Amino acid sequence: MDTLGIGALARRAGVRVDTVRYYERSGLLAPKMRLQSGYRRYGAAELARLRFIRRAQTLGFSLKEIRDLLALSKGRDVARVKRAAQGKLADVEQRIAALQRVRDGLAMLIEACPGHGDPTDCPILKALGGEEPQLLGAA
Repeated sequence: MDTLGIGALARRAGVRVDTVRYYERSGLLAPKMRLQSGYRRYGAAELARLRFIRRAQTLGFSLKEIRDLLALSKGRDVARVKRAAQGKLADVEQRIAALQRVRDGLAMLIEACPGHGDPTDCPILKALGGEEPQLLGAA
C-alpha cells in the first residue's frame, strides 16, 4: 500500500479528517512520515491502528482505555488485555442494569398517568418534582 494523505486515510477508516487530527493530538495516532511541505502521510499500520481505535470506541472503551490497550498490544500479556475487556464488560452490564431500572421506573410512571386532568395531579410531574421519589427508584 502506498502512503495515504489524511483525507484518504479518513475515508478508508470511515471517519472524518477532524477525527484523525483529534487522535493525533491525543497521542493515539501518528503519521508514518511528513513531507517537506508538512503534509502527513500514513501507511497500512496507521490505518489498522485507526480502525482499532474506532472499533474499541464502538465497544465502549474510553480513549485512555484504548491507549492502555494499544500499549498492551505491544507486549505479550494477553491476560491483562482479557482483564481490561472483562472490566469493560462489567461496566457495560452495570450501565444496562441502571438503564433497565430507569426503563422500569418510567414505565411505571406512564402506567400511573391517566394522560388527562390537572397537571398538579400528574404522577410523572410529581415524581420528577421529587414528590414521589419511590416511583423513580430513589430513597
